[in-house]
Amino acid sequence: MAFINLDELQAIEPVPGCRMRAPFGENLMLSYLEMDEGAEIPLHNHPHEQGGMLISGKMQLTIGDETRICEPGEMYLIPGNVPHRAVAVGGPAVVLDVFSPVREDYAKISNSYIPSVDAKD
Repeated sequence: MAFINLDELQAIEPVPGCRMRAPFGENLMLSYLEMDEGAEIPLHNHPHEQGGMLISGKMQLTIGDETRICEPGEMYLIPGNVPHRAVAVGGPAVVLDVFSPVREDYAKISNSYIPSVDAKD
């Protein structure tokens, strides 16, 4: 899978007000996240490394003990097992996250139209 058309991926709503499309390969996962104003990804952690970039809007992001308001173009890195939280502030926000390794919980509900990476052509 070299090219991805977001319009062809069904959105998943992991929490109210957030729609995610999460295509993945063998070792990494992309997550295109659209957040309605005030939508919150609650404080959580996972063993996967996560990096991201705010594409549009504003987002209050907490990583560990630090909280900032992120503007479009700002990037962040979240080490595995570090608690983090995100809230769209002042309007909707769009975020692109990258996870490594692939988040198994998202993989189970994503890529339903794409054959397994183990499948042979």
